[in-house]
Amino acid sequence: MFRTTGDIKDEVLVRLNVSTTAAGFYTDTILNDWLDQAHRIAAGFKKWSFVEGRSETTFASSTERYTYPENWKPDSIRILQLGGKRLRKLNYEDYENFKEDTPSSEARVFSDFGLEYYINPSVDSSGTIAVWGQYTPAAFDRTDIAVLTVFSDRDEDGNEAMIELMLSYAKMREKKFQESEAHRKRAIEKLDNIWERIKNEQFGYHTKDREMYKRVDIVSGALREDILKRDQWF
Repeated sequence: MFRTTGDIKDEVLVRLNVSTTAAGFYTDTILNDWLDQAHRIAAGFKKWSFVEGRSETTFASSTERYTYPENWKPDSIRILQLGGKRLRKLNYEDYENFKEDTPSSEARVFSDFGLEYYINPSVDSSGTIAVWGQYTPAAFDRTDIAVLTVFSDRDEDGNEAMIELMLSYAKMREKKFQESEAHRKRAIEKLDNIWERIKNEQFGYHTKDREMYKRVDIVSGALREDILKRDQWF
């Protein structure tokens, strides 16, 4: 089992049947660079649950634009709550159209663009902004060989894929291009297998009273929920 960064680097050297030397072909610096690169590629290969996160900040009244949490991936905010109330996500073009067409609307909507997200400044909520999304793992502390990867204790095949990627880099450095490609393909196969297992486990997820599309009144030309409101005559 390869849990730590030290375990992974040691296993790469074992499979290469080499050791690190000050002037060698595989120095600690080279291995650490390869490890960081392999970790970034493997961690970003799919939308793993291993790299899902939650972040909070305070809503500033009438402030529209906010910066994505540090190291979060662009366009990765899936859920945003303000004061415990969920906001509906619009694509950025529709959000700009909404602001232009209904500048005083208090609708609970937001959007994002690049590494910023935008909340309707007239929203009828206040308090703490909570977002759920995906982040990019930070670089390893190279002085600590006991650091775990995002796959450690979750799915060890991810660490095995990282080893295959590092072996691919090593064979590329040796100009053994066919061997390099073979290791790369094995790494991708292992990551694909992890993703298939995750998808197979997700079959039991159910939605609760949520329709895929909102119903539209064709005659009135509006969303049905905007036309027929409960207790609207009282």
